[in-house]
Amino acid sequence: MASNRQPLNTTPTVQVGERVRHARLSAGLTQDEVVARLAGAGYDITKAGLSKYELGKSVPGATFLLKLGQALNVPSAYFLREQEVKVAWGGYRKKSTLTQLRQDQIRAYAIDMVEAHVWLQTRLQIRTEGILSERRPGHSLEDAEAAADWLRKEWELSDLPLESVTQVVEDRGGIVVPVADGDADFDGLSGWVNGKLPLAVVNQAVSDDRRRYNLAHELGHLILDCSGLTEREEELRAHRFAAAFIVPAEAARRELGPRRRHLSMHELAMLKAKYGFSMQAWMHRACELEIIDGAYYKGLCVEFSRRRWRKLEPFKYTGNETPTRLKQLTLRALSEGLINRDQAERLCPGCVETSDGMEAKNRMSPRELLKLPYAERARILALAAADAAEVYAEKPELSDFEALSEDDFE
Repeated sequence: MASNRQPLNTTPTVQVGERVRHARLSAGLTQDEVVARLAGAGYDITKAGLSKYELGKSVPGATFLLKLGQALNVPSAYFLREQEVKVAWGGYRKKSTLTQLRQDQIRAYAIDMVEAHVWLQTRLQIRTEGILSERRPGHSLEDAEAAADWLRKEWELSDLPLESVTQVVEDRGGIVVPVADGDADFDGLSGWVNGKLPLAVVNQAVSDDRRRYNLAHELGHLILDCSGLTEREEELRAHRFAAAFIVPAEAARRELGPRRRHLSMHELAMLKAKYGFSMQAWMHRACELEIIDGAYYKGLCVEFSRRRWRKLEPFKYTGNETPTRLKQLTLRALSEGLINRDQAERLCPGCVETSDGMEAKNRMSPRELLKLPYAERARILALAAADAAEVYAEKPELSDFEALSEDDFE
């Protein structure tokens, strides 16, 4: 999907064609659908003609690229820009009902988001060295458990609950791309960007506890070396890594005790709220650590099925698993004058509008502010205080004065 740099005399036809195909896939359209859109815009082209462009057998003209850009909602310059990233994809966690077109769309969209990340990091002179210094053995379930413990230590995380798996990964330089798939036919996939940056693509349309588990699962695929194992065996090790990363063994034993004969539903609900780890995942974790035996675990599964809790548990976890790195980089580049508002909107759709909405909230009257919930009010006041601090820092004359003395009151 992405391509290496080649000599200039061989790139124009191939690279433009790749960009045309990439833009179509990112929009989730078939060639027939693109032909129909172009026809509606007054530009006639056959499916065979479009295919020749995508394959690099013909060179598209400027008019075609202009019309195609309008049809796909991208600037025409998009097709002339050399792709700066190459992603080596790993496994794809999905249902069989996920169509090939949708799979290709998710990959293409993820590459667009990765390009935005890399472009912004380059302009902002941010180092993009890999956050995973080495891969760990993944030949057994015990290896996966050990790898999760190792990574927590490597990243200087204790065995306490993680507030956000997403923020942990982003804070350490990883790229997390959210994709909304309401049918939940897609869980996640992972890969390496330019051979050094770990990438995880996760479905943002699932519950928060499942979202963080899926991200930890993809992290397992990135760090575990499962050479020689079957796909099923690799999945099992990624599952074990995810569970151990979110709930380390010592934490599980501290919460539940070394051995248990019974677990209450309310206890599982409390632990779900504390760790962002589903009730069923807690049951399975207790079993694999031999805190409960297999027979009791199966009984719990039967009980969940009887109560119809397998797909929708009775207690909901609300967490913070929305990626924010791309938005932060975009707003930083915008505030430093490295990009304009149109560029910011293309790099991170909706980011500028959201920021404007936040500024509008900060301009509300004291009476309107008092009507807000305490947490929201405190957040807005904190932002206002930070803005004021920046102003004073930039204009020392506002704060460079002597303290009051008795002479001031004479």
